[in-house]
Amino acid sequence: MIDLKTYLSDWAKSGVTSMAVAETVMAIAEAGIGISALIADGPLAGNLGAAIEENVQGEVQKALDQITNDRIIAACRKAPVAAIASEELDHPVAGTAGAPLLVAMDPLDGSSNIDTNVSIGTIFSILPAPATLDPESHDAFLQVGRNQLAAGYILYGPQTTLVLTVGAGTQIYTLDRKSSRFILTTAAVQVPEKTKEFAINSSNARHWDRPIRAYVDECIAGAGGKRGEDTNMRWVGSLVADGHRILIRGGVYLYPSDARKGYSEGRLRLLYECNPLSMIVEQAGGGASTGYGPVLDVEPAKLHQRVGFIFGSKHEVERIEGHHEDEDE
Repeated sequence: MIDLKTYLSDWAKSGVTSMAVAETVMAIAEAGIGISALIADGPLAGNLGAAIEENVQGEVQKALDQITNDRIIAACRKAPVAAIASEELDHPVAGTAGAPLLVAMDPLDGSSNIDTNVSIGTIFSILPAPATLDPESHDAFLQVGRNQLAAGYILYGPQTTLVLTVGAGTQIYTLDRKSSRFILTTAAVQVPEKTKEFAINSSNARHWDRPIRAYVDECIAGAGGKRGEDTNMRWVGSLVADGHRILIRGGVYLYPSDARKGYSEGRLRLLYECNPLSMIVEQAGGGASTGYGPVLDVEPAKLHQRVGFIFGSKHEVERIEGHHEDEDE
């Protein structure tokens, strides 16, 4: 069996930067093992879903949000990481002075689901630290997603799963609790090209732009509509859970911008949610788009920037982009 450490050691032989990336991924993975154990204990570990305060995003911060944030920052500070940006923090925090990497993360995606025992996760993006900028500045992190050196997420569910790309395909590792190692269980993942599933929060339908409504209407019309086939809707409300399902069995995920106050630019954060998921999906043969073009080509303007996000089976993403193109004509 190939474990994560062996895979990264073999891959990192290509250079100094690769070795730094490998060390950082291992640090995050080891933090994830401890977080997984804590989540598995649930209420036995205390009231992890207790509301503490609002974070910088204006969202209610849970006790487990704070714990995971602190643990992953501590792990990154033991790795060659110059600064860390988090969903939970207004500004980046310092790591190791002169280190070559930056980490942007959502330490606990889906934390509103803590009390319901639904899968939640950690999302991370590893970027090069610009030599000409203060690594703790917002500007250091304002890089297009194509600059990512690695991206991944740890899914805390029935199994604890680490999904990773270092730009050489997407791999899935499963935590072996007996040995505390992540074991490679699926190499070179490929998002199925054809799908009959879509994921969207349909309660927001009245707020959607016309291209999104047109696509979802096609899906709902089923065999009697333009698609000529029936579809199913799936929605967990946890990005890593919905995303992982699509990675394994195909489908498309939509969290578009809409007409609600505060949602005109989308809801999900570009740097530490959309970019890492986009790299993972593209490396697995899928597509990731704002509706108007690839997410990984978006030039970020601010640290906590939000964008509309559509990803999954490439054909479906292209179909949705086609609806946006029709709207612009």
